[in-house]
Amino acid sequence: MIANQAARDRRNPTASAEQVMAEIRRETYGEDVGQEGWVTTSEYDLYFSSLGLPPGSEVLYVASGSGDPACYLAGKFWCRITGLPLEQEGAQLPGPQREGCAAPGIHLGSARFLPAEGASRLPFDDGSFDALLCVDAISRMKDRGAALAEWRRVVKVGGRILFTDPVVITGAVTSEELAERSSMGPCVFMPLEQTKEQIREAGFELIRCDDMTHSLAQTSGRWQAGRAQRRDALVALEGREQFERLQRFGAAVSQLAAEGRLSRFAFLAE
Repeated sequence: MIANQAARDRRNPTASAEQVMAEIRRETYGEDVGQEGWVTTSEYDLYFSSLGLPPGSEVLYVASGSGDPACYLAGKFWCRITGLPLEQEGAQLPGPQREGCAAPGIHLGSARFLPAEGASRLPFDDGSFDALLCVDAISRMKDRGAALAEWRRVVKVGGRILFTDPVVITGAVTSEELAERSSMGPCVFMPLEQTKEQIREAGFELIRCDDMTHSLAQTSGRWQAGRAQRRDALVALEGREQFERLQRFGAAVSQLAAEGRLSRFAFLAE
């Protein structure tokens, strides 16, 4: 049976690659809703619930990535989500999500995706949204204060924002560790109190600041371990250099989080 499967994989290498990646994602996230990074479905639920939104609310999702999590949230929480990519993600969105999505039988749950950049001035009128969500992406924005001020502009008075920062400086970190942690893209590493101050300066009242580092350490650790177990298959797919690069990155994320030196915090503000 194993020999037959190997023969099928050689005839259809794409199917084999997809199977390997799907297995790693299941082990990493548990429930796979197309998320990127280190966020589980239960975390998405927790973050979105914190916004306290009634059905039909308008939500801006900054750095919406693949778009799949936005569709999941729109259907589960009966809201309308507008997703924007970050500048680093580019303006080209995945084909299946480009026209938006709607949950069957839920007329209040829908998502649309616009080719604008979430790190620049947003193409919306003042007070266009009831709430805003940004998960693990604010660290990639060069001017955090300007981003928060723009979020304040497009969110209605009394509306809430929730964003997470996965690289809050909470301990001693070497220059080599910082370089490894940012090897997948530029990062702005910032102390907790400075972000709190910028939230206040932008015109928000900080409601809650939750330490979510334990979840980050667990998820990134599962990802790295799942990849290590499939080393041969991934080396064949990615090449040895890329495989080792990603493993070093995953190890840096997991270790720095587990040791509490780079932490993830969730900020809820109104």
